[in-house]
Amino acid sequence: MGDLFSATPSAGSSPKTSAAPLAERLRPHALDAVIGQQHLLGPGKPLRAAFESGRPHSMILWGPPGVGKTTLARLMADAFGLEFIAISAVLGGVKDIREAVDQAHATQARSGKSTVVFVDEVHRFNKAQQDAFLPHVESGLFVFIGATTENPSFEVVGALLSRAAVYVLEPLGAEELQQLIDRALALLAAEGRAPLVDAAARGMLIDLADGDARRLLNAVEIVANLAASKGAAVDAAFLRDALPATLRRFDKGGENFYDQISALHKSVRGSDPDAALYWLVRMLDGGTDPRYIARRVIRMAMEDVGLADPRALQLSLDAAETYERLGSPEGELALAEAVVYLAVAAKSNAVYAAYNAVRALVQTDASRAVPMHLRNAPTRLMKDLGYGKGYRYAHDETGGFAAGERYLPEGVQPGPWYQPTDRGLEAKIGEKLAQLRARNAGRAAQDDGTA
Repeated sequence: MGDLFSATPSAGSSPKTSAAPLAERLRPHALDAVIGQQHLLGPGKPLRAAFESGRPHSMILWGPPGVGKTTLARLMADAFGLEFIAISAVLGGVKDIREAVDQAHATQARSGKSTVVFVDEVHRFNKAQQDAFLPHVESGLFVFIGATTENPSFEVVGALLSRAAVYVLEPLGAEELQQLIDRALALLAAEGRAPLVDAAARGMLIDLADGDARRLLNAVEIVANLAASKGAAVDAAFLRDALPATLRRFDKGGENFYDQISALHKSVRGSDPDAALYWLVRMLDGGTDPRYIARRVIRMAMEDVGLADPRALQLSLDAAETYERLGSPEGELALAEAVVYLAVAAKSNAVYAAYNAVRALVQTDASRAVPMHLRNAPTRLMKDLGYGKGYRYAHDETGGFAAGERYLPEGVQPGPWYQPTDRGLEAKIGEKLAQLRARNAGRAAQDDGTA
């Protein structure tokens, strides 16, 4: 396993030719050649320890695109001299899993070794497909490595998750992307076609990459090919011509991706539908994933419209679903309708503010017991202990409201945290709450004998 940590290619690695994409030609053959992920690969860090342990184990690699998930899986197979089978959950299915099982059995019969089975985008496999790996992981036939961009807590079945270590990979930082550009230009120079790239162009390429090594290398390769054909150096102006669509969101006026989503959100909050539409179109035109925008629109509906107009959340969810059904460009109109509706809707962040206030309280307060009258009493013993005793069933009370009943733990005083605005539906909600609170106060005065 020694050569895995050196800068030389590992045994059995096929040489990369200039016909392969630059990202593939630069794929590291040694752990020490991997750029980034030092929180996992540095001396004494968890993933390096896993490589050095002498015993391969199943794992889930969770992180955004282009951060080295496939590379690390291949290096794991090289480290222990194991066969490597790759399955794409986007394109594959049960047939591919069966073929992997047959191939792994043949390998085990021949060499007595396990097989590394790498499943890219594992979250796209359904529960039954994920469960199909379990017996083979249990038996040691497979060393399972799943790669996912989604939270495995929600997207990977619990049984598989419990049998695999989860490693969280991070986007590459600016310095790491600079190293990657240097490495790419060195390889291109060895091939006789490395362009001169000035500092401004490097900065733009790094912004474009947004932490994604593959995206960076693809852009460098496009630029290098174009520069070679024109015999030109690469500066900011050259990049604008070479990569106009992908650079728009990063280079028009210097705005970056997160600035634009912030501008969209603030335009909606500020009830300016024209500005909201402008930023929506800017982001779509710049190549932003419409699904990401759909998620942010749903967030806006909850955070800034809230109960002033509950229809906003439903309309935002419908827009996201419509986009999933229609795709681009037709589905983008549904996102535009949602953005305009949110912009003109009545605004309230009352629920958002109340939630944050209660969360802050719970995080700092003691863990208080549930009051006895609110506890469930499904057994005779619990009833004898007083669980549920004295609870007033609201539906049996006047107006369906048990005036004066207390639902918070002892020692917790109500804010009131939720304070409705006087806008939209919340104006009526506020009136209703004022009436209920007045009845509570009247009941409290009656119980105190002050009424």
